[in-house]
Amino acid sequence: MYSLKRCAFIRRTLTLPLALMLPLAVLTTMPAKAQGNWPTSKPITWVVPYPPGGSTDILGRAIALRLGIALGATVIVDNKAGATGTIGSAFVAKAAPDGYTLLGTSIGPQAIVPNLAPQMPYDAVKAFEPVSLIGTIPHVLVIGTALPFHSPAELVAEAKAKPATLSFASGGNGTILQMQGELLGLQTGARMTHVPYKGDTPAIQDVLAGHVSFMFAPVAAALPHVQSGRLKALAVTSSARLKALPEVPTMAQAGYKDFVVEQWQAVYAPAGTPKPVVQRLNQEIVRILKDPELVAMADKLGVTLVGRSPQQLADTQKSDLAKWGKVIRDAGIKAD
Repeated sequence: MYSLKRCAFIRRTLTLPLALMLPLAVLTTMPAKAQGNWPTSKPITWVVPYPPGGSTDILGRAIALRLGIALGATVIVDNKAGATGTIGSAFVAKAAPDGYTLLGTSIGPQAIVPNLAPQMPYDAVKAFEPVSLIGTIPHVLVIGTALPFHSPAELVAEAKAKPATLSFASGGNGTILQMQGELLGLQTGARMTHVPYKGDTPAIQDVLAGHVSFMFAPVAAALPHVQSGRLKALAVTSSARLKALPEVPTMAQAGYKDFVVEQWQAVYAPAGTPKPVVQRLNQEIVRILKDPELVAMADKLGVTLVGRSPQQLADTQKSDLAKWGKVIRDAGIKAD
């Protein structure tokens, strides 16, 4: 049997380490409290600022589904289309910065339109927390088969010989497709007429019909027509040749070295969203982008999945804001 003195000694020796461990226990629980209980049973809304059915919407839904599983939460996709993507972006910019509203968007509302619209409903940089770059979309310079050109140089030569007679289509004012046509004109001094459409599909249809001379089209949208021989591909805007079009040179190989243009898609949260939440979202999304099924889906959409840190997305956006801002100013492009 233990004596009373012996028991008292044991109690003292056990109490001392416990007292020393208590501050450590408090410290280890502080980060969890700082992050809160996110996510809870409250659903997360993934806003797509475009109509259903486009690549941003299809890819966004696939990522949102997997993100919900990873977080043990419900992720609802909400299409808020209009005004070249700025309506949905404005909605997210004004949302509570609590991790329950996300924006799955593209280069247009975040890096092009802000240079066109003097009265934007949001600050494209200050109103958001970058989460992750999702992927990039290369484009291809295509013309109708009735035209005799076989290279960008021949197309440009014709445009310079007959100013304003050649026209180029785009999916609308302020889109990356328009910007590429304007960039080609600025780099070469050729004068060409921009014809905007309400979406990429009608633009491609009019190039096929010969109503418009050419356009820079998303590869996935143009590829079937190129493969069927209804469109001629003159060059791609990526930094390297594409597997889908191995015989088509890059714009750099065609003589335009400063013509690497890739549309990007990304995820943002409202400014002020807690950093632990942003970091968790980034980690899960980057992991999701390696899913083989998602990669295969993205390939069919013409999207190269990448996954980047929040800072890398911020740097990409800043660079493109400056790049397309200069093109818009130099070309004298005005909003509708």
